[in-house]
Amino acid sequence: MTKLTMLNAMASPDFIQSLDTQAAWGIEVLDLKDRIWGKSLLELSEEDAERAALAIKERELTVHCMSTSLFHDDLERGENYFRDTHLSQIEQTIKIARILRPTVIRLLSPKIERIGTLTDSIGRMKSEFAWFFPMLRDAVDRLSDEGFGVTIENECERNIFSHPQEIIEFFEILNRPDSVYFTYDVQNLWQMGTFPTLDVYRTLKPLIGYFHLKGGRAGEDGRLLWKSTLEDASWPVAEMTLEVVRDGVSPVICLNPSHGGKLECYDYSRMFQRDLDYIRSVILGE
Repeated sequence: MTKLTMLNAMASPDFIQSLDTQAAWGIEVLDLKDRIWGKSLLELSEEDAERAALAIKERELTVHCMSTSLFHDDLERGENYFRDTHLSQIEQTIKIARILRPTVIRLLSPKIERIGTLTDSIGRMKSEFAWFFPMLRDAVDRLSDEGFGVTIENECERNIFSHPQEIIEFFEILNRPDSVYFTYDVQNLWQMGTFPTLDVYRTLKPLIGYFHLKGGRAGEDGRLLWKSTLEDASWPVAEMTLEVVRDGVSPVICLNPSHGGKLECYDYSRMFQRDLDYIRSVILGE
């Protein structure tokens, strides 16, 4: 049975209240990102992490994902900057992960100044930022050697991923098929220029291990304009989610807050609980 989760702060900005709310909503596995005792994951001391682990265990919950923001930065800052700012944090990530015991640790795809066509970013990386791939392999290998799964999620601002072919080529160059998989954030790729369709999902399916859901309403040109619930989204939420479940590619599906502006006269109350109820009904066929 596919399990559902959400970023921990969506249930409440207060960590304990978030755990209690998620447990009350029937969530069994957690995706931890920030607002943990008022801190992000990598700001936690080992004592902070121990307190969090105890609170999680007391509620009979487990951690599926530690969602770090490592490597989400501008490649133009250079190798030394990435090494000092991101790779240097892997040991702290491991310390916290040894306590919280996630199934998987999330890294993020970096940013790039996009030039030319939609599918040119990996070519630029190979010619101008070739240092990034061995650095990322090092991070993946160190996390994997500790027994943690690793996932790389696509982001939406000047990101290296705007089209499935870029993602496929990136993972081919990374060359760690047994250690790392792709988190497909549907709305983020949409914001980078690729509308979420079943064909897009099917193209990316061999790489996907984690599926992130956000709603969103399109304007007349198909671009994301408005935040919305999953039920009211412009893309085929139910159809794609059911394929993900049938294919078994993402044992846990994670809800995220929708991006976009606010529509007038739209009901934005209780959005996260409504999204959870809706996607649960889709999966259960209710």
